[in-house]
Amino acid sequence: MIARPMTTSPPALHLVHRLSNGLRLLVIPMPQLSTVTVSVFVASGSQHESAREAGISHAVEHMVFKGTATRDARRINLDAERLGAEVNAHTDKDHTAFHLRGLPPHADTFVDMLADLLLAPTFPAAELEREREVLLHEYTEDEDDPLSSAFKLFDKGCWGSHPLAQPVIGSRRNLQRFTRDELAHWVQRHYTAGRTVVGVAGPVDADALLRRVQAAFGAMPAGEMPPPDEPAWIGGVHTRRLDGCSQSHVVLGFPIPPRAADDPTAAMAAALLGDGMSSPLLDRLREQRALAYYAACSADVLPGGGQFVIEVSTSPEQLDPTLRELAALLREQAAATDPVDLERARNQLVVRQLRALERPLRRLEDAALELFSFGQVREPADTLARLHAVDAAALQRQFATMQQRSAALALAGKLPRATSERA
Repeated sequence: MIARPMTTSPPALHLVHRLSNGLRLLVIPMPQLSTVTVSVFVASGSQHESAREAGISHAVEHMVFKGTATRDARRINLDAERLGAEVNAHTDKDHTAFHLRGLPPHADTFVDMLADLLLAPTFPAAELEREREVLLHEYTEDEDDPLSSAFKLFDKGCWGSHPLAQPVIGSRRNLQRFTRDELAHWVQRHYTAGRTVVGVAGPVDADALLRRVQAAFGAMPAGEMPPPDEPAWIGGVHTRRLDGCSQSHVVLGFPIPPRAADDPTAAMAAALLGDGMSSPLLDRLREQRALAYYAACSADVLPGGGQFVIEVSTSPEQLDPTLRELAALLREQAAATDPVDLERARNQLVVRQLRALERPLRRLEDAALELFSFGQVREPADTLARLHAVDAAALQRQFATMQQRSAALALAGKLPRATSERA
């Protein structure tokens, strides 16, 4: 394919070019920076896995660094570190991401390095056995974390056996048995151009990057972006007692629209209820009642599903009054919206959005997820306008609608007797 040049005149906040195989190149010019970030995002996460595959996206993320057709694990690390580059990767429910950050003259080299990892991994047998032990240690650490256990229980309570409920780390049984062929087959199926975004942010030449990405990723198999599978919401109370834990960990949630709905109301409601020490959640539970040291609220949206989440850690003796206060707070927000709380929540979200514009990796990831879900990246002004459009009436409807659905409540840690019935 003859690559068409991407113009940078007039100046743009972002540039997107689709290669003939379907891969998208996202360039965010940030000439004020002294470093460049090159990332690759692949729509491969735990929500794409069957029960037998649970954890394989995360295992692949680890293993691509252990050898390719031309480089062994040490060479992969050395090639980046001798350039002073920061290397990172992570797996989420809906995607896996790989990042290199370093000096702008090395941007082309970073593109080549990441292409080598994703297009030519060899999954050496000896490296797989060593990394298997690392993954099992990570699994054990995750299992020993009581709040992580509460969230896994909560996800199951929301969506049951649907893949969206599976933890990214997978299961111990799967980690113990994944084979090289299974990892290679996963990459063949999911690491395709239609599910991939290459993102670059910093002081870069967009036209030169396009040529380099075309050369490095142009032969990537096309593939297609699959539509999200929307699970049914389940709800109910789910408990797990954990030995050696002194606290009760609460995760309470309600269904909200998935990412495709493009509705910021739930995010505003979460900020209104529990963002900051002056929020009703923290003020009531911590400052007025001394029921908890830690409490938070968030709106988590994914392809296929969304969760309005309240999390609290308290003592077993204070669990009942904590749950009563949470119920009262939710009823109060459905009945009325304090104008000062609305102003606080809106300004917190606006500042958060503006801060994200100053962080190259955050900007790249947010934009890549928009490309996956909407096929385009919206201008920041559009996001801010949608936040300003959320009014008190919309927030009250949001709280009322959530409470008409079956809540999902997960309780983990040290729990009093008959906790499920009282909850």
